[in-house]
Amino acid sequence: MLREFREFIARGNVVDLAVAVVIGAAFGKIVTTFAEGILMPPLGLLTSGIDFANMFYVLNTSRGVPASVADAKANGVPIIMYGQLITDIINFVIVAFAVFLLVRQVNRLKSKQDSAPTTKACPQCLSTIPLKAARCAFCTSPL
Repeated sequence: MLREFREFIARGNVVDLAVAVVIGAAFGKIVTTFAEGILMPPLGLLTSGIDFANMFYVLNTSRGVPASVADAKANGVPIIMYGQLITDIINFVIVAFAVFLLVRQVNRLKSKQDSAPTTKACPQCLSTIPLKAARCAFCTSPL
């Protein structure tokens, strides 16, 4: 069983997946910091100074209405933090867009590499023939 596990781990795609998870976690942290520190303050300013992180709904007002999420947590007031959900949705959209741009660039680079022609047209009969052909397979004319 240990040998099979070692063979499983040694596969290229498992190692690639592990690397992708580690890089993805680091990339996610960068995007989260970007969204919370750079994107959300101007967005809050555009929405008349609303701080999305402090948007919440109080479920039980018997202990009073807290002024912030931190105050609600400190006093044990049950709340629904929908502002954090908005922040997380914005973070997701940013990450998805960044991944889209990255995959798009990789696909462009791959298509440029793969786009080298492998065939050509015969000058006599215009049939498609291999690029290295010395004679046309259809009309037998020399190339």
